[in-house]
Amino acid sequence: MRGDNKRIGVLTGGGDCPGLNAAIRAVAKTAMLNYSMEVVGIKDGFIGLIENKYSILNYEDVSGILTEGGTFLGASNKANPFKYADLSGKTKDVSSVVLNNARILRLDSLVCIGGDGTLTVAYKLYKKGLKIVGVPKTIDNDLMATDATIGFDSAVVTATEAIDKLHTTAQSHHRVMVLEVMGRYAGWLALCAGVAGGGDIIIIPEIPYDIKKVCQIVKERHKRGKRFSIVVISEGARPRGGKMVVKKIVKDSAEPVRLGGIGNKIASDIESITGLETRVTVLGHLQRGGVPTPFDRILATRLGTFGCDLAAKGEFGKMASLKGRDIVAVSLKEAVRRNRQVNPRDPIIKAAMAVGTSFGV
Repeated sequence: MRGDNKRIGVLTGGGDCPGLNAAIRAVAKTAMLNYSMEVVGIKDGFIGLIENKYSILNYEDVSGILTEGGTFLGASNKANPFKYADLSGKTKDVSSVVLNNARILRLDSLVCIGGDGTLTVAYKLYKKGLKIVGVPKTIDNDLMATDATIGFDSAVVTATEAIDKLHTTAQSHHRVMVLEVMGRYAGWLALCAGVAGGGDIIIIPEIPYDIKKVCQIVKERHKRGKRFSIVVISEGARPRGGKMVVKKIVKDSAEPVRLGGIGNKIASDIESITGLETRVTVLGHLQRGGVPTPFDRILATRLGTFGCDLAAKGEFGKMASLKGRDIVAVSLKEAVRRNRQVNPRDPIIKAAMAVGTSFGV
């Protein structure tokens, strides 16, 4: 029996990233130590509420996980309860099952740690009566209403380290090196890693590139004695007047479009136009792995504790958000209204252009 204590659930949905365990720890420890709540860990994102997969968490379960990457609760990007695929591949709305299982679990509130897909589902469930609070995480950094998301800084560090390493091999073999990073429809990851790593050309979805301009920059560098170039490209980038490169469609996923392949396309174009040897590195899921950076550990702790506070106070339908140096509450509706993309007039872009970085236009 739980007595007068309340029961809070916590789940991690969508793609994994460094900092998720830190966020779970923050929610759970705050609930236990400050509100005497019982904490239910929902397994594998919303699948746990669809298939009733969960565990009651104790203090030891969430101790010693601050520095661990990934999420010990598991995650899934194929768990949209409003469009859930059964074994035959047919999709149906099982949101009522989620609400019923939440009642069976006697959840007084649920903290959803996720990106735009997870939090869009969370907002829909909130409108159906589930008492939900959101905590933002995504390496894409594309959520509205927050200045930063859990996992982004760690992914930037991984991508920057890759650029650092590509510099030495590019210089040794006098090659053009193309690095394709994640980010979906937003260029934050390519932009920040490209600037931090000294990329010569950075290509992002928000600024469609001109392949002639890209090749011109590469050839001009070669003539000046810079016999290598580093091109950092976001997976969602596209040529001017062209389309994004779609790797495949996953029909039973909340995010069915899988981008990928733009790095190979632009490398082939550069090599055929300039005659310069060009190689491609696709970082892929390396960007999601590893331990969280100190920034992400701190951010996850602040957002997680604040999210638990919101749930304890009954402030549902909201998301914990970083605004400047402060953590504040914003509406889930605002957070998932649209993707947060890079403004072509962003100060980071202006600074990069001032030191000679090209954006392929």
